[in-house]
Amino acid sequence: MMSENRIEFLGTGRRKTAVARVRVAGGAGQIRVNEKSFEEYYPQEITQKIALSPLETVGLLGKVDIRINVFGGGIYGQAGAVRLGIARALCEMDINLRPLLKKAGHLTRDGRMKERKKPGQPGARKRFQFSKR
Repeated sequence: MMSENRIEFLGTGRRKTAVARVRVAGGAGQIRVNEKSFEEYYPQEITQKIALSPLETVGLLGKVDIRINVFGGGIYGQAGAVRLGIARALCEMDINLRPLLKKAGHLTRDGRMKERKKPGQPGARKRFQFSKR
């Protein structure tokens, strides 16, 4: 368990309908997601890579402790939200990391959302079959 007397840096990440609140503090590399271990919450290697990519970019993997609270969306949306949250928290921690993170695209929020269903149609873009007669 992390001690509460050290400085934590906060970052919020969003992707689709997922929201992640991230706290980064100096430490030994312990990562907790919703009170579970990181590997337990993200068993797939691809989601682990997505979420931890900002740490790999700046070379801090295994050097900071991270606590993450994430909710909403699916597993990939949550991983994208965690990625943005970690990147923003690292910028709070050290402003000199910002150019590296920005160049790698970790500070850009992915704004793609599901398009809403339109009235009189079965879906967002799909139309009912046209009949001439």
